Amino acid sequence: MARMHSRRKGKSGSTKPMEKKKASWISYKEKEIEMLIIKLTKKGQTPSQIGLHLRDIYGIPDVKPIIGKSITDLLKEKNILPKIPEDLHSLIKKAVLLREHLEENKQDETAKRGLQLTESKIFRLINYYKKKGRLPKDWKYDPRKSGLYI
Repeated sequence: MARMHSRRKGKSGSTKPMEKKKASWISYKEKEIEMLIIKLTKKGQTPSQIGLHLRDIYGIPDVKPIIGKSITDLLKEKNILPKIPEDLHSLIKKAVLLREHLEENKQDETAKRGLQLTESKIFRLINYYKKKGRLPKDWKYDPRKSGLYI
């Protein structure tokens, strides 16, 4: 599959386990994993960071086969899901850093183009999340005040 703006092939990444069943070496119960997820969320970690933490520290390769739902579904059920989705949050953060860079380096045309592409992705994601009901219909992204979202 091609990348969004460059039309080149994408980078390779890690893959999920082939089998969608609970691994035999996992000794944690469903409630224990839910408590770990809630504890890590209250510490301020994002759902992807929680998944990495569970994989690397606790040896849980995938949460969904064990508890029957994804980390974001569990957080949504417990009403502790972040207001802004994680991918949108990271893009806004990237745009803020690019904007700060451009204040110091006004002639950096490559960074200007990068900011245009990043904000294009932000607007696409906002439209998607509004359609899906994850963001309110009246939610607006203001590039000048984007530092307040972070």
